[in-house]
Amino acid sequence: MRNIVLSIISGLLLTIGWPTYGFPLFLFFGFIPLLIAESNIRKNKYSKSQVLGLAYLTFFTWNIISTGWLYNSTAFGMWFAVLVNSLVMSLVFLTYHIVAKRTTFMISSIFLVCLWMSFEYLHLRWEFSWPWLNLGNGFASFTSWIQWYEYTGSFGGSLWIWTVNMITFKSILLFLEHKDKTILYRSAIRNGIIISIPIIISIIILNTYEEKGHDVEVVILQPNINPYTEKYNTNDTRIGILLDSLTRSAATSNTDFIIAPETVFADNNRLNNFSRSIAKNTGKKLLDSYPNAHFLSGISMIDVFNNPNKIRKQTNTYKEGIYYDDYNSAFFVRPNGSSELYHKSRLVVGVENFPYQSLLKPIVGDAMIDLGGTVAKKTTQEDREVFFTNDSIGVAPIICYESVYGEYVTGYVRNKADFLAIITNDAWWGNTQGHKQHLSYAKLRAIETRRSIARSANTGISAIINQTGDIVSSLGYEKQGTLKGTLKVNEKITFYVKAGNYIARVAIFLSIFIFLFSVTRRKQKK
Repeated sequence: MRNIVLSIISGLLLTIGWPTYGFPLFLFFGFIPLLIAESNIRKNKYSKSQVLGLAYLTFFTWNIISTGWLYNSTAFGMWFAVLVNSLVMSLVFLTYHIVAKRTTFMISSIFLVCLWMSFEYLHLRWEFSWPWLNLGNGFASFTSWIQWYEYTGSFGGSLWIWTVNMITFKSILLFLEHKDKTILYRSAIRNGIIISIPIIISIIILNTYEEKGHDVEVVILQPNINPYTEKYNTNDTRIGILLDSLTRSAATSNTDFIIAPETVFADNNRLNNFSRSIAKNTGKKLLDSYPNAHFLSGISMIDVFNNPNKIRKQTNTYKEGIYYDDYNSAFFVRPNGSSELYHKSRLVVGVENFPYQSLLKPIVGDAMIDLGGTVAKKTTQEDREVFFTNDSIGVAPIICYESVYGEYVTGYVRNKADFLAIITNDAWWGNTQGHKQHLSYAKLRAIETRRSIARSANTGISAIINQTGDIVSSLGYEKQGTLKGTLKVNEKITFYVKAGNYIARVAIFLSIFIFLFSVTRRKQKK
């Protein structure tokens, strides 16, 4: 019973450390009760099943409280995400338990830290990608602590959290063995230093950083269309009128960019007819009135064809001999009428993407895909498209879920994006922690890349975020309106943009090496 209580406490500590309601100091100690419980039962002959059960209890508690808001969008998707993510986290901890029984404390500790970051890296890349609870995201509401993310990315935060947890855990074990309170005193001082030094460095960076680049004026549109009752019952003509009205309430002759949210145009647009679409014509009409501006917006599109040679992995079958690609896209219109398209490439599992379809579809059918009555997989593109103005300002069209992926976003910057435009529709989750967490994660991308962000959300929260991750201005949830302001365009490249998730790659190498070492060592003992 004691170990069960410890595992629940771990789950609660991780939960109350999570943004946007939590205080991240708890994350530095969140794993310790679970580690103590694992240590208590390590010598037990049947310890594997017990450790797996305790770990699952911890991670289920954390997942269900922190991401249970997914239920508002899809009950199946929420339970699938919570149950599977909790299981994968538990398997990571179980693997640590197996290695810890065969190696020293130091080696097993390094292994756990590296294995966890390897798991987080996997979550950024495999088809069941769900990196929402990657530990480095936990500081998203306290950006003054992590200005050094421009060198490490969010994996620096994961490493920081695990380092404090493991050092504290070791001190507790020593205290339990020797009953010497000075061990705890020294540990408190040591942990205070380890926690404080990165924060002090961050504050120094924050106070000495000067935003780079010149100003551009942006007008961000927030139409506040309910995706359940209005979105697919509102045609593009009415959307165009609404966006025109919102723009004219705020735009001026000095406006450089007008930005509208994800899939705001959703009226059965055909890819080959985009040049004649209401969406593009809306953009052109607006720019006739504001000739110095550029228009960026989201749009849903399909491409129907009967040529089997065009079939791709994500192509859908309408009926025998007729196929279609379904796109969640961004489009960009310049004052001269020229335009470009970008197709969203990081997809929401189960909602826009059916992972491992050949294996899972015979089991679950189409249950994993629920697009407001539409059943389809989204089609993506490989390159990170950057839209350029006539005077060579590059804007990254980041669509919704893509903003959660740090290294992915650096691809836009390497392709010469001078600022980031995040277009999203967070209304699917209701007025919950979902849209608040999503906004807070965007602040991490600003720090990692030192790029200002213009964020247009259908129902909120739209925002302008500066290069240090501060929200300069915002428009609240469920408010229809516009947000006008200035942001700076920056050409400088950060170390993280150049190096990407190098911490995770080193962690993968070390975790494989230690695992093989522990297995080999075990065999030699026999």
